[in-house]
Amino acid sequence: MANDASTVFDLVILGGGSGGYAAALRGAQLGLDVALIEKNKLGGTCLHNGCIPTKALLHAGEIADQAREADQFGVKASFEGIDIAGVHKYKDDVISGLYKGLQGLVASRKVTYIEGEGRLSSPTSVDVNGQRVQGRHVLLATGSVPKSLPGLEIDGNRIISSDHALTLNRVPQSAIILGGGVIGVEFASAWKSFGTDVTVVEGLKHLVPVEDENSSKLLERAFRKRGIKFNLGTFFEKAEYTQDGVRVTLADGKTFEAEVLLVAIGRGPVSAGLGYEEQGVAMDRGYVLVDEYMQTNVPTVSAVGDLVPTLQLAHVGFAEGILVAERLAGLKTVPIDYDGVPKVTYCHPEVASVGITEAKAKEIYGADKVVALKYNLAGNGKSKILKTAGEIKLVQVKDGAVVGVHMVGDRMGEQVGEAQLIYNWEALPAEVAQLIHAHPTQNEALGEAHLALAGKPLHSHD
Repeated sequence: MANDASTVFDLVILGGGSGGYAAALRGAQLGLDVALIEKNKLGGTCLHNGCIPTKALLHAGEIADQAREADQFGVKASFEGIDIAGVHKYKDDVISGLYKGLQGLVASRKVTYIEGEGRLSSPTSVDVNGQRVQGRHVLLATGSVPKSLPGLEIDGNRIISSDHALTLNRVPQSAIILGGGVIGVEFASAWKSFGTDVTVVEGLKHLVPVEDENSSKLLERAFRKRGIKFNLGTFFEKAEYTQDGVRVTLADGKTFEAEVLLVAIGRGPVSAGLGYEEQGVAMDRGYVLVDEYMQTNVPTVSAVGDLVPTLQLAHVGFAEGILVAERLAGLKTVPIDYDGVPKVTYCHPEVASVGITEAKAKEIYGADKVVALKYNLAGNGKSKILKTAGEIKLVQVKDGAVVGVHMVGDRMGEQVGEAQLIYNWEALPAEVAQLIHAHPTQNEALGEAHLALAGKPLHSHD
């Protein structure tokens, strides 16, 4: 079909990652004739170089920690080390299974899949493999790649990106991680579990700086307890090779040395040389600019995912891709409330949140109109059984809805689903308090926090 010049698709999608393939699947489901173009592998960063492989490494690290700590639970076990080849096989098997399933889904929906490097050639076409693929609408979904800093060359040897870290054929004895955001703390957590001596360098004053400050402080306390070192509030100056590793110098002259330096300062959009600007698409620092319906300034072109300046999360890409497909199919669509998107950092302990921080709430509503409550997991039976520590913090507009839920503790990512409903349905604490939560579960802690905020605490002090 792509080679037939008379074929005009309803939707041509450039990029087969989370946003692109979600739009393809939903568009085809709604009767659109869809072409999906991808230069690497269907599934994009999330499946092959991001969400899935990092969580597999983190789970392997969790198993290693459980083996080391088994005697705390009366279980005799011994930890003999990490078989990194075995870890990679486990990780790659997970990816492979999901990849095959996704390929089958795309084929079953009758999406025309084209493998090759595409380029926007007009507001209604993409050139790929020497052919022009025409569409009534084009969706740009070319994703992102790891960023670096001026003068800091990622060589894949001693100075590496997250892509390199996912395929490293050894467990480094020591590592410096530049960046204390999601990517940085997840690798810090996994590598520490594998036995690496880890130091995180973050220029801002807290780890996971976009989270509520209380969550950041709880994570920092947990990392100290685990022996993960970190330096906060001073920016990177330079990196240089030593005889057998790398040395990092900060702006204040402080130095750190390790076997490898992982550059984890975030990801930047893939947009250079793809014809976007030539076709008049508005850009800013490499990002494609869109309105609340993911529409660019060019009427026949939309963009989603890491390519646009919204939250860089796979599930955001899914939602944005679905929104575009439904809009083009003529369905009524609602803009995404990005504050209502759940966020999870899968380190040990996990950090999960939805809604706004206490500081943001005070900025919006005024300090005297905001109420915050912390529920310590020490009062939760299942958390005691799991030997995890942490808190659930609720942010409420006085006498009104809960506008932020911030959680730290093992498995808190599994509790963010109900937290998302609480925020998005603008629930009052009293409304959540009357729901009965199963005992003993960690989910119960969310219910207990709302009981306390509603003025009728059970397993917590008044």
